Amino acid sequence: MLKGKVLLAEDDLSLGFVIKDSLQDVGFEVTHCPDGEVAWQQYQKKEYDICLLDINMPVRDGFSLAKKIRQHSDVVPIIFITAKSLQEDKVKGFQSGADDYITKPFSIEELILRIEVFLRRTKKLQADTKEVYQLGKLKFVVNELKIYNGKEFITLTQKESDLLRFFAQHENKVLKRDEVLLNVWGKDDYFLGRSMDVFITKLRKHFKSDPNIVLETIHGVGFRLLINQP
Repeated sequence: MLKGKVLLAEDDLSLGFVIKDSLQDVGFEVTHCPDGEVAWQQYQKKEYDICLLDINMPVRDGFSLAKKIRQHSDVVPIIFITAKSLQEDKVKGFQSGADDYITKPFSIEELILRIEVFLRRTKKLQADTKEVYQLGKLKFVVNELKIYNGKEFITLTQKESDLLRFFAQHENKVLKRDEVLLNVWGKDDYFLGRSMDVFITKLRKHFKSDPNIVLETIHGVGFRLLINQP
């Protein structure tokens, strides 16, 4: 049974072969590309369930590739493969549209678990009945990854949707930073915290059409999604 279609962009051919072979052994279909430009060409040819992108690649690097993919789809999960010594790449990766990262050297078992977590979440959202939150004059439909303002809508990334869902479930309550990280990302570390700040900035931009929605930063504590009555 096919678990999912994976786009792998990795210029280290030995590592790329190991990842591709290992993923295929457990039921994934993998398209391995040796650089970012080839990966972009392949991405446009068919639908993928998840993208694994190395950062430092010839012709087109992972950041540029992620931005191109995000222009085409806000939904497909993107996991960056980063070098241990380049920790700043993690933050830049999230700003480029990544949902997660894995640091070299890593175990194939960990990579498979990361992939399966994203795919289970995506399939569950597709299968579930509609989960809807009314946020001021905006309507957030979780399984569609959309925020509606009347007939207009904004499409969220999977991680934006996960984060907004957690805030919406705790409307008007102060949530600690580590509480948000553990519930949305599954762990609490510095670089995931920087990533969360990036996604919170994006959510605030989505709320600009309704000034009654305020995503507050409670300094030294965390955040609160405050819905003011007009």
